[in-house]
Amino acid sequence: MSNDARILVVDDKESFRFMTKGYLTDAGYGVTCAGNAQEALRELAKIPYDLVISDLVMPEIDGLELLRRVRKLWPKLPFIMVTAHHSVESAVAAMEEGAEDYLLKPLHRDELLLVVERILIHARLLVSHERMLDEQKEEYSFQSISSRAPSMGPVLAAAEQIADSPHTTVAIYGESGVGKEVLARAIHVAAGHDMTTFVPINCAAIPETLMESELFGHVKGAFTGADHAREGKCARARTGTLFLDEIGDMPLPLQAKLLRLLEERVYEKVGSDTPQSADFRVIVATHRSLDDCCKQGTFRSDLYHRINVFPIVIPPLRERREDIPQLAEFFLETFRQHLGKKLPGLSRPALDHLCANNWPGNIRELRNRLEYAAIISRGELIQPEHLRMESARDTVTPAGDRVIINFDFSPEEFSFDAVNKRLIAWAMERSGNNKSAAARLLKATRKIFY
Repeated sequence: MSNDARILVVDDKESFRFMTKGYLTDAGYGVTCAGNAQEALRELAKIPYDLVISDLVMPEIDGLELLRRVRKLWPKLPFIMVTAHHSVESAVAAMEEGAEDYLLKPLHRDELLLVVERILIHARLLVSHERMLDEQKEEYSFQSISSRAPSMGPVLAAAEQIADSPHTTVAIYGESGVGKEVLARAIHVAAGHDMTTFVPINCAAIPETLMESELFGHVKGAFTGADHAREGKCARARTGTLFLDEIGDMPLPLQAKLLRLLEERVYEKVGSDTPQSADFRVIVATHRSLDDCCKQGTFRSDLYHRINVFPIVIPPLRERREDIPQLAEFFLETFRQHLGKKLPGLSRPALDHLCANNWPGNIRELRNRLEYAAIISRGELIQPEHLRMESARDTVTPAGDRVIINFDFSPEEFSFDAVNKRLIAWAMERSGNNKSAAARLLKATRKIFY
């Protein structure tokens, strides 16, 4: 470890200051000494320090009062209290006031250096952890989900509004890959939480036999193989957010227990009848129509109405193509950093190719295509051939005396209206949003086109 830390030693006895400074200076630390608490506070106000080592018993202002003032002015500054043998109880009181450790006089060099190094390493880890949390908050904030598509304006506005209601259940709907979890994380961060208390669980990825234990936890002996107690996702989400992705795939027996959790704000571990407090927000997401699931008998209607308090529907990428250039540049910048590679950007044909695609996999598919292109490119502009896309979906292509229409739909979204909307959107895009030209392209009157 690099001993570049600044340490302030506070004691009214010059011999102690001289000895302690010698130990620390020899170890490579920068050391300043103060003969009393007032002098120490003046020093701390001048320049930043990484650690304070103070005697407990000093005239006028003792070490305990100095600690209180330091905690008030510099709450994260590490503090070591030094005391004689007969003052151990006071040193314990200092620990309760927030001191990181205490040492007994006379000081032993090796013990001092060991404690100082441990505390400084821990302080630096805390700083790194806080920086990481700040970066996560920035990454998952609403500011990072900018959109030029008009259809996304109401979505983001609704999400920002609900962030201020931490106990309201949110239901996010949208096709796979549209960014439902990204929006859920943004709501969580906007509510003032860090990402350590955002706990996701994919209801479609966990076997039914393990789902209840995964969600609620279990006590020792609850079932065969439960040789120790286990905390579930609910416990990890305390004071934060439990994100239930693909809620439409949750087994029916577990749906009743989730309903109780939402209604009574309690749950029980498997094998226990002791209620646990559900002090967290629940956000659910699904690509399914829960209304249809209720009609088919695969989802409880009472649970559907309970989770559908604040629904948010994210439109698919093909309905907000305005976002494709911005998303593409965002992903390329991410790959520049992760791959450490020069990526000049997209060529115009490549960007046109991306904008013309139907994107059944939505933003996730776009990211995967660009990651592939970023890996195989050799520092040149990304071309259509780098994207591993044989041809754009949603195209109307002349073929001799015929027009081949290739629109790609999932079975759930396919309908007469959907085909009409897709055809009109294609015509508007090809005609530069000129309605008359789009109508002519479709060989329709302007009145029929409208």
